[in-house]
Amino acid sequence: MDLVQIDVLYNRDDIKNKVQMLGKKISEDYAGCELLVVGILKGAFIFMADLVREITVPLEIDFMDVTSYGLSTSSSGEVRIIKDLEYSVQDKDVLIIEDIVDTGLTLKHITEILKTRNPKSIKICCLLDKPSRRKANITADYVGYSIPDRFVVGYGLDYAEQYRNYPEVCIIKPFKAADPQ
Repeated sequence: MDLVQIDVLYNRDDIKNKVQMLGKKISEDYAGCELLVVGILKGAFIFMADLVREITVPLEIDFMDVTSYGLSTSSSGEVRIIKDLEYSVQDKDVLIIEDIVDTGLTLKHITEILKTRNPKSIKICCLLDKPSRRKANITADYVGYSIPDRFVVGYGLDYAEQYRNYPEVCIIKPFKAADPQ
């Protein structure tokens, strides 16, 4: 039987404070602008919901659903778009919201697609950044936390569609239970 151990990395208060700080900085940087906030489903939806409530400039919201993980704990490198944007990004300031930047392959693919649609600007905001795993030349403009190479769940992040509802960001450690004798 497969079991997991879960250790809290960032608790609710840590996350709340970080999201408020990011919202304030984004609001300052986009003062006088109208922003199109693009959430990357499914993982970013909780972070994005909290973040947009902290942003004080006018904004629109849209979503893309892409995948490169499937049921694995590591990116396959193959990015599939499941749901594209409903709104045009042409001549708009676009802020992509991502739960975690890992290899960067997914975000590189998304930003390349969006650049062909002629936005005014594209920036990236992520709650978590894992630079040690980077395979693509991509850097987030707004980063909540830089984390070590550990698999994390909670606050929207999942493992095989589980654990998204945990209110903290947690490190997950799979292990095998001892065989009963």
